[in-house]
Amino acid sequence: MKKLLIVGAAIAALSVAAYLAIPETPAPSTASSALPPEGAPLVSIVVPDQLSAQAQLGKTAYDAVCAACHGSNATGKMGFGPPLIHPIYEPNHHGDMAFLMAVQNGVQAHHWPFGNMPPQAGVTNSDVTAIVAYVRELQRANGIN
Repeated sequence: MKKLLIVGAAIAALSVAAYLAIPETPAPSTASSALPPEGAPLVSIVVPDQLSAQAQLGKTAYDAVCAACHGSNATGKMGFGPPLIHPIYEPNHHGDMAFLMAVQNGVQAHHWPFGNMPPQAGVTNSDVTAIVAYVRELQRANGIN
């Protein structure tokens, strides 16, 4: 029992020492933490010179349904919605089915402070498939695989 207490105390002491050894990150200055104006894109991206036929259809559908919140070319829109050209939305984290489910069911806010996404009425599975093709081509052009 005495050995167990000594081991526990040693682990606690090491944990406190490790915590204290982590350097404190200074708060950002107000100049660097200024938010973009409402409606501004949240990321800068490279748009591919050419899109596949399916991605071209997806861009048309995206522009009609998604761009109002997610911005032109999925760059996000300050005050409205997050960028889809972001590592959070890489295929291994948000697979293609996640996009379909988001359109059909909406999404509870969990990565961004934009509020919940409502379901999108009138968007077919084929529309979503094309939109995902468009978003994935934009992501690949920007190093998100």
